Amino acid sequence: MRFPGARVAQVRPGEGRALLLACCCNFLLLGSFYVLRPVRDTVATVLGTGRLQDLFTATFLGSLIASPIYAALASRVRLQRLLPGVFWFWLINVLLFAALFSAAPHNRWVASGFYVWFSVVNLFMISVFWSLMVDVFSPPQATRLFALIAAGGEIGAIAGPVLTRSLVGRLGLDGLLLLAAAGLLLMTALVHLIMRAKLQLRASGEEAQQSTLDHALSGNPFDGFAELWKSAYARTQAWYMLLMSWVSTAAYFFQTDLIAHRFQAIESRVQAIADIDLVVNLCSAIILIFGLSRLLQRFGVTAGLLLNPIIMVFAFICLALSPGLFMIQALQVVRRVAQYAIARPSREICFTVVEQSSRYKTKNVLDTVVYRLGDVTSAWLQSGVRAAGFGFPGAIALGLGVSLGWGVAASLLGRRYEQLRAHLKL
Repeated sequence: MRFPGARVAQVRPGEGRALLLACCCNFLLLGSFYVLRPVRDTVATVLGTGRLQDLFTATFLGSLIASPIYAALASRVRLQRLLPGVFWFWLINVLLFAALFSAAPHNRWVASGFYVWFSVVNLFMISVFWSLMVDVFSPPQATRLFALIAAGGEIGAIAGPVLTRSLVGRLGLDGLLLLAAAGLLLMTALVHLIMRAKLQLRASGEEAQQSTLDHALSGNPFDGFAELWKSAYARTQAWYMLLMSWVSTAAYFFQTDLIAHRFQAIESRVQAIADIDLVVNLCSAIILIFGLSRLLQRFGVTAGLLLNPIIMVFAFICLALSPGLFMIQALQVVRRVAQYAIARPSREICFTVVEQSSRYKTKNVLDTVVYRLGDVTSAWLQSGVRAAGFGFPGAIALGLGVSLGWGVAASLLGRRYEQLRAHLKL
């Protein structure tokens, strides 16, 4: 196998097929995601920032309901059937919303329903994909290979905004949903191939994860929630995720206000959001292909976890010193590049040292419920800061304080990961 970054990641014999399938699968997943995301964010500009806290609350409640349902299915359905099954379900949902947008393109209930549905499902899709990844690749493999797998996704995330920007005028919102559905269909087929590749990796050597997918998980639907109380490691991951979400939500409020006031036409808003996505994902892909694997191998996962909070501290300081249109755009780009290119792959590696049940159940709770809890609490706090008259400076101060706390959580999480990996002798 020869593609950019392979030599940096030190891809070893027997890993190439699984790695290539994972990269292609993530390409299609995030390519479809970034066709759908500008549609969701455009809905937000129509509904206005005054509705965001309500939409975030509905999204959190949706995640709170969906997570134990998914865990219940994982306890009853073999993983080799469950994993592709959830993507088939989401594909059907996309087709349903395409029909609804075609029939009622200006209906605010349909728009609100799509916003909440997509905000719940997008985290589930990404969480389930990475649950499979941490169940296929071991900690040493993940340190070397996860940056390339994430890079495959970022290349798809570049293709998504390009297609959205060029086709939205011809296809409309319902046509974009059909395009995303085609990507999800191909991605689901690759999930089947990755599960077969896991069997080959498992038989090829001791370094691969030795778990299997031919069984349902033990336990009950609330095991993932219970582990947050039982495990200090899971609680630290929860704090890391919660604080990261707070920073993301603060930046999202800035972006939504900016786009809504700057552009009047819906298509122009879609294109503006797609342009930001394109810049973010291009920068992220470059970092993932040529830099992150080297950083993680040399400095460890703790450095990867810490880098994002440190970057955001300086970003909020710069925004406080120069609050303007360009700086707000730069903050959003820097924040998302650091999150997607550095924080996300580093955080995913932390799940390779836990039991298989935790990779699917606890990880899903953290990726969906805890993340959306951060969204909803931050959204209401942002509204409170504005209602109290603190305005823009108050939002910046809040973002700066949360970034500092995020750095503390990153340090604790990284040290605990290294301890667990040393205990496993990996």
